Amino acid sequence: MPEIRFITFYIITSRKGDDMKQGVFWLIDNKLLAIPFDKSKYPDGIAKSGDTYNHEKLWKYVKPQNCNKPYNYYPRGRVVKGTKNKAIVYMNPDISNEFILGIKEAFEIEGEPIIKLDFSKHYKCYLD
Repeated sequence: MPEIRFITFYIITSRKGDDMKQGVFWLIDNKLLAIPFDKSKYPDGIAKSGDTYNHEKLWKYVKPQNCNKPYNYYPRGRVVKGTKNKAIVYMNPDISNEFILGIKEAFEIEGEPIIKLDFSKHYKCYLD
C-alpha cells in the first residue's frame, strides 16, 4: 500500500500597510533626505522606543557632506504606523504637498497617509 503524506501549505500575505517603513526625513535644499528605519543601520540614532530613529541622534550620520547646520535647521518630519497600520506623516508645515509622493515612495506607503502638519516647537526650522 502506498504511503500517504499530508503536506500543509501556508500562504502568507501582507495586509495593506504592513510593509511600510517608519522613519524620519528632512527637506534640504528642496530635496528629500528620507531615512527608513533599519535596526541594523545607525544604531546610535535609534529612538528610545526602539522602532524608529531620533532626528537629533541620527543627524551626525546622515547629514550632507560639509554641512555644519544642526539637525533642526532644515524642515523635517517622521513617518509612523498608526492604528491598523495606517501611515501617519508628522511634518513641519513648510514642507509642501509636492513632497508627499516622494515620502510615500521612500517609506513604501500604500494608499494615502494621514498628514499632520506640526506647528509645535518640536518641528520648527530656519523658515519659521
